[in-house]
Amino acid sequence: MPFVERRAELCWLRYGRVGRAEGSELMTDRRYRKTVRWMWVLLLLTAIAVLACLVSLGIGSTHIGAGEIIRLFFAKYRTPEYSIIMDIRLPRTILALAVGGGLSLAGAMLQGMFRNPLVSPYTLGISGGASLGVCLTIVFSLHSLIGVIAFPVSGFIGAMITIVIVYSLGTGKGVLGSQSMLLIGVMISFVSASILMLAMAMSNSEDIHGIVFWIMGSLDEPNNILILIVVISSLAGLVASYFFTVNLNAMALGEEEAIHLGVNVDVTKRWLFLIASILTGICVSVAGIIGFVGLVVPHFVRILTRSSDHRIVFVCSFVAGAAFLVMCDTVARTIIAPLALPVGVITGIIGGSLFIFALSRKRTRL
Repeated sequence: MPFVERRAELCWLRYGRVGRAEGSELMTDRRYRKTVRWMWVLLLLTAIAVLACLVSLGIGSTHIGAGEIIRLFFAKYRTPEYSIIMDIRLPRTILALAVGGGLSLAGAMLQGMFRNPLVSPYTLGISGGASLGVCLTIVFSLHSLIGVIAFPVSGFIGAMITIVIVYSLGTGKGVLGSQSMLLIGVMISFVSASILMLAMAMSNSEDIHGIVFWIMGSLDEPNNILILIVVISSLAGLVASYFFTVNLNAMALGEEEAIHLGVNVDVTKRWLFLIASILTGICVSVAGIIGFVGLVVPHFVRILTRSSDHRIVFVCSFVAGAAFLVMCDTVARTIIAPLALPVGVITGIIGGSLFIFALSRKRTRL
């Protein structure tokens, strides 16, 4: 039995009740222990993320040591190693951090909002809409007219159209229905997948290759402006999510209980849905479909922190998701070098295996 609970029990047995001063002391002690544990977990995840970034920057066709990487950040002259780090590996690593953090944060928000551990950023059909937008761009050769920017733009437009449809159909009588939104999102995913297969069946082999490669996810983005947009969006989403952590903690008790506590449940759900959906749409439009990050990472964060308090779950999910995607991208780049696998393949294999392992543990509950 934990020390604090044992102490409260002894006081109850001795005095018949826990006095106000004793109860206040116990609460302070518990909060202190919880805060210390949260800080250690956050520091551990941050250290893992930093280490993953150093490994990602150093490993490749040309091996560069950690000391050399740090020196190159302050170098005054361009060398081949400087170009490899600054022009190729660093943008890819930054994009992996932003996309991994954003998808994991979106998953944590949606799981908390729906109170469903199987909800992920792709459950609402956002990935299906983005995939369909990119597919139509490739089939109609719009990328030859607009350029490389056509893929993220069309993917984002497809994702936003899906968000509008799910939001409009899921809002009945002015109230946002959680279950109806989930069902509508799943159905939109099936419809998008069917249209996608129809378009691929009518396309040539070159177009099919482009569609499949985008669907499997890739962090090889040459446009630094798009990378900057994803980074800013992910950080903004993290900041915005913290305005709703207290309300989300109250909603974990049930919507009726949260209403009695003074929480505007409908407004909270609307904002969380919009933040998570837009964040997912931006990440998917730039990096493609990278599965299991938003589903698996929040679960392991709750196990690691031993808490469902969204004040710590959100930030730890962001850091852990960023570290996880950087590590998966490093594996994807190096496992069959000089060729690079789509990062979505690695996240699916590793994430799915870890999720099965977590479910197989008798003490692990969703």
